[in-house]
Amino acid sequence: MPLPKRWGPRSALPRKGDIDMLICRVVKPLVSTNRIPDFEHKHLQVVLDGSTQKVAVDAVGCKPGDWVICVGSSAAREAAGSKSYPSDLTIVGIIDYWDPDAAKAAAAALSPPKPADPAPSNVPSGGSTGTAPAPAAGAAS
Repeated sequence: MPLPKRWGPRSALPRKGDIDMLICRVVKPLVSTNRIPDFEHKHLQVVLDGSTQKVAVDAVGCKPGDWVICVGSSAAREAAGSKSYPSDLTIVGIIDYWDPDAAKAAAAALSPPKPADPAPSNVPSGGSTGTAPAPAAGAAS
């Protein structure tokens, strides 16, 4: 029995702009008094994703310095209140404990090892085998 079309290999590929979940650090609140009506009165936070600052809707009440879980795309809109809410990033959880240095070390340990350098050849870089050139025929020594 063939798999339904939605389970095909193309649907498994991430689409441009898809964000599953991110671990970010809250930098500071963002105050915006003039907003479109659809934005309602949701709190906004500036979060740091690596070295990139992003604006996220705060659905959980976090504070600066908190490590948080953010969702993007349609999940962000739904988490913010409705599928029509104008958000691309929403904070959905506060992480109790997160050590970014330990996470980087664990990720490095799980990554495949780098390929070894090719074995050095016995021929020097000039291409010579180390023997002196033969004297030209008829040349005096």
